[in-house]
Amino acid sequence: MSKRTIEITVSPSGDIKIEAVCFKGADCEQATKYLEEALGVVGTKTKKPEYYQRQHGQQKQRLGE
Repeated sequence: MSKRTIEITVSPSGDIKIEAVCFKGADCEQATKYLEEALGVVGTKTKKPEYYQRQHGQQKQRLGE
């Protein structure tokens, strides 16, 4: 398994791209939230296939008990 990292790219025009690498599920949003808040306006968000994968150790809930 690769190490979780957050990659930040700033284009010559000043556009900022934040990419969460090796995160699964909504962990990527939690990991980058502080950066988005610090930078202000958020443009387009693109969810990678890893976003839709289940996290290891995820808790299960039984309904109707």
